[in-house]
Amino acid sequence: MCTYVTTSTEVAGSAYGGDEWFRADRAVVYFDHPQDAPLDHALCVDVWGGRERVALELDAASAHRLAHAILDTLNHAEVKALT
Repeated sequence: MCTYVTTSTEVAGSAYGGDEWFRADRAVVYFDHPQDAPLDHALCVDVWGGRERVALELDAASAHRLAHAILDTLNHAEVKALT
């Protein structure tokens, strides 16, 4: 079953598309059937910059671990002092 749960946000940074870097300006996150990952459902993250795109498809457990790793890194005292 498709969830159609989708969240979009503006981002500022860069992404690597395999051949070159491009400016990333938005991210789209959704939970649905993946295009490539051998999963019934996946958390999908598309990072866009103009017409360029990098896609990530993760199982739910991996997505949770990644989210926690990102938050743990951003909440580290050394990082907080720089942001």
